[in-house]
Amino acid sequence: MRRIGLLALFAVFLAPVLVSAPAHAQATRTWVSGVGDDANPCSRTAPCKTFAGAISKTAAAGEINCLDPGGFGAVTITKAITLNCSASLGSVLVAGTNGINISAAAADKVILRGIQIQGVNSGLVGIKINTAGVVSIEDCVVTQFTQQGISDVRTSATSTNPRLTVRNSIVTQNVGTGIAIGAGTAVKAEIEGTTANNNGTGVAVGSGSIAMINRSVFSGNVTGMQADAGGGINADDVSVTHGTTGVVASNNVRISNSDVTFNTTGFSGTTVSYGNNRLQGNGTLGTLGSAALQ
Repeated sequence: MRRIGLLALFAVFLAPVLVSAPAHAQATRTWVSGVGDDANPCSRTAPCKTFAGAISKTAAAGEINCLDPGGFGAVTITKAITLNCSASLGSVLVAGTNGINISAAAADKVILRGIQIQGVNSGLVGIKINTAGVVSIEDCVVTQFTQQGISDVRTSATSTNPRLTVRNSIVTQNVGTGIAIGAGTAVKAEIEGTTANNNGTGVAVGSGSIAMINRSVFSGNVTGMQADAGGGINADDVSVTHGTTGVVASNNVRISNSDVTFNTTGFSGTTVSYGNNRLQGNGTLGTLGSAALQ
């Protein structure tokens, strides 16, 4: 009887602990592997198989790492998070759908690092940014989508001070625009050390948004760089080459220390040049601001 009483007393003290323990604790760092399983807890010793399987087990503002090479599948991101495959090959290969959808909270920060996103000529959009505060795309490859490589459709109403960084990335062979910043998005974008080649348009900036572009190459696109009415591009140390039209300026495009060469038409619209660009070799130069040197 004494033993039964002690067990009953122990159960009374243990009950609050059991009630307060989380049923599904989320880790700040999780792992995916080419030979993982989404039934696992996504730890380093028991990794998950896909980004979608790992994201539900990763705490907000946490990080998913690629343990070894693998194809980790399409994913929708709904919170602040980092997907980091910089130490191992991490691929997203899709057909008939988007690769990565970002629909996080208005002030969330999302980082994609070292990921190859492949649309096999039937995927829709490589990276579609619907809502988030800050999005950083670093050392990524986005290729062979039937619409845009990267499409940012955020608005100031749904995203707090939306910012986009694309750094040291390759956006190539997409039917639509390589990097598209949509009209009315109010995005402040920075594109640095990036190549956008053989797309419909290399980079396009819609009304209300501004892109600062440095040390980047736009080659073999139908249009290299384009700013729609109400949008703006400031470009320094860029190369815009081998396109049908190098630069289309429906609004503010300012360009310095750059090459716009070997296009069928160099410029359409009026671009402000700071007089230190190299513009030879186009079939037709087109229209430039008064400061341009040829």
